[in-house]
Amino acid sequence: MSFDNLCKLLSEKHPATFASWVLGTPQTSVKVLKTELSIEPIRADYVTFLQLEGRILHLEFQTKLESTPPLPLRMLDYWVRLYRLYRLPITQVVVLLLPPAPGTVIETVFCVETTRHEYRVIRLWEENPELFLNNPALLPLAPLAATTQPQALLQQVVRKVNQVEPRQRPEISAYTQILAGLKYNQDLIRQLFREGMMRESVIYQEILAEGEQRGEQRGEQRGREEGRKAEGQLLILRLLTRQVGELPQEVLDRIETLSLEQLENLGEALLDFQAIADLETWFSTLDVGVKMT
Repeated sequence: MSFDNLCKLLSEKHPATFASWVLGTPQTSVKVLKTELSIEPIRADYVTFLQLEGRILHLEFQTKLESTPPLPLRMLDYWVRLYRLYRLPITQVVVLLLPPAPGTVIETVFCVETTRHEYRVIRLWEENPELFLNNPALLPLAPLAATTQPQALLQQVVRKVNQVEPRQRPEISAYTQILAGLKYNQDLIRQLFREGMMRESVIYQEILAEGEQRGEQRGEQRGREEGRKAEGQLLILRLLTRQVGELPQEVLDRIETLSLEQLENLGEALLDFQAIADLETWFSTLDVGVKMT
């Protein structure tokens, strides 16, 4: 699932910040470990393994509790594999992004006869949003934190995103909007973020000023559209480079031809990309759609 995968990406990009949050103590020496575990090799797509000073942190993000095998058994399995490989104490933390159905028991232990294994569960909807609002690395999680006024919290998140350093802002804004989609209506998300972010765009301001100088009423609309597209292209290029590596010139040229709607669709799809071939496949489906029309 792309939401879990995005959280994995964030935690591996800011390992010390995430480790400090879930453990409640400052962590400075943190190393991201590979997610392939031996015996019968498995790849943990939505987990992060961090090596701290004398300890391993297994951090896992989930939008729902149901899984195969069940979560408690999976946590025990990870613990055994990690300990066999590193022979260090292991702290396991599951971050639940959304509350389960009413009456659902959130298990924190695997127990069968004499075997008992415990792990922590963080319920994100019960976490104080202030910690996330005041840290750019954790800001994308803020819309899912505790609140009695969801829309007011989302508006506060938008203001905080606007205060992020300009070079980081498009990326953090995209991550935040994607995770906010778990809880909020997409139209509300787009409205609040576009009103806040597009007016910060240098391109938007230049085109709008040009339109005002000519006395054209359409200047503001053109400014919004061109500004959004330019921001979208910049963001997509950053995310793709992070996901699949350096992009060839023909790919850069192709992205410049995409419409705003196509850029938004690519922004959602690329979270599941693992190689440049995935991007080429996405382009091919786009071409097929054009031919059919």
